[in-house]
Amino acid sequence: MSPVSSSARPFEPGTTGWTADDLDDPQIEACWVRGRYEIVEGVLTKMPPAYFVGGQSPFKLMKFVDAHLLKTGQPAEFSLEVEIIIDAARVLRADAALLTPADEAKQAQAAKLARRVDPERTRILIPPTLVIESVSPGHESHDRHTKKRWYAEFGVSNYWILDAFARSLECHRLDGGAYALDSQGAGQDTLHVAAFGGLAIPLAKLWKDPPRP
Repeated sequence: MSPVSSSARPFEPGTTGWTADDLDDPQIEACWVRGRYEIVEGVLTKMPPAYFVGGQSPFKLMKFVDAHLLKTGQPAEFSLEVEIIIDAARVLRADAALLTPADEAKQAQAAKLARRVDPERTRILIPPTLVIESVSPGHESHDRHTKKRWYAEFGVSNYWILDAFARSLECHRLDGGAYALDSQGAGQDTLHVAAFGGLAIPLAKLWKDPPRP
């Protein structure tokens, strides 16, 4: 049986006409938080399952980035499973997002303009400095094409696509409204990312070791 909401529509993946404003309804919000959903062009969409490997590699990647930013005096904070409102018909769930102090100030202002009572319980309304998506098998197109295009339209400065199963990382940097490839590699390559001056990522350290015989 589909979860019940106060909307005339059942809270069921595949139903249409959903917007970010619907999430202000407490009954709809209660259904939303019980699963992993996105609103994709007004369609309620269920997110694919999160595999251990698909979560392990981004966590390791964030540790490298965080250590580099701390060392180079670039204050910023990561968060996981971040919901980003691109516009009314598009609410995306990013695997990870990085906000600088300037981003956080913009988010607080955006929350105020949206008349949110509690800024800390407000979905992200502004473009983060960095979004990382970990590719799920069978859903590659959503991350590599759809989300990439939408994050560029929204103004996300850096978009990284991590594929723990293919053992690859693509780092894209916004350039004139579209993404240009900053750096990419696979396997045991070491990536040097210009967008975060001096950042070197030894990819071999991101992957899960194969089981021993």
